[in-house]
Amino acid sequence: MSESTHQTLIIVPTYNERDNLPGIVEALGKLSVDMLVVDDNSPDGTGAMADEFAQKHDYVHVLHRKEKNGLGRAYCAGFEWALEHDYEFVFEMDGDFSHDPEDIPRFIEEAQNADLVLGTRYRGGIRVNNWPLRRLMLSLGAAKYVKWITGMPFSDPTGGYKCFRRRALDAVDLKAVRSNGYSFQIEMTHKIWRQGLRVSELDIIFTERVEGSSKMSLGIAWEAVWMVWRLWIQHGLRRWPKNN
Repeated sequence: MSESTHQTLIIVPTYNERDNLPGIVEALGKLSVDMLVVDDNSPDGTGAMADEFAQKHDYVHVLHRKEKNGLGRAYCAGFEWALEHDYEFVFEMDGDFSHDPEDIPRFIEEAQNADLVLGTRYRGGIRVNNWPLRRLMLSLGAAKYVKWITGMPFSDPTGGYKCFRRRALDAVDLKAVRSNGYSFQIEMTHKIWRQGLRVSELDIIFTERVEGSSKMSLGIAWEAVWMVWRLWIQHGLRRWPKNN
């Protein structure tokens, strides 16, 4: 394994992911990367299981939160932990195998020349498995909506498989991030892109979860609808990075 993998942290937020956690821990262990489980007090015992894995494996770390407080806050807590522990490559990755852990080395390679690498399901085609047509159309429509309002040129701005370089996270005031769900993904990318940092895309295949249930809700979708307008206004009605 390269030196880069030993500087890499995979943040996996969990809420009732007991069925998926053992497989994720095993898969990441084969890649010589570190893993941070951010558990929102899962009633199914996911947090306790994560603690057991952390006792057995030095690459597994656990951050417990007292309540379910949204994906965005979970990731921001993980980002702060990553910065405190001096990681260079920091990933967002779902804990249900919808994101393939074997793509991690490809992300790290792409991040050698980028500050943020976005996994994209939609560049040059559609790479999504086991989604109903209605959900796929909603996701594609959201991508076009975000691009139209914010000006961000990315094919999949709501995707959640990402690799941040340390300097990208340092450039964001994490305590000022207000959103969760899909809108969190949009907000983080926008905050980095609008500063003129380098954002790249990497083609991935997204596979809908087999175990457990999706955390998507109508409230999360509506938050994303309004978030993009707030970002556009915050950016002075500009649809391009500040240094352009």
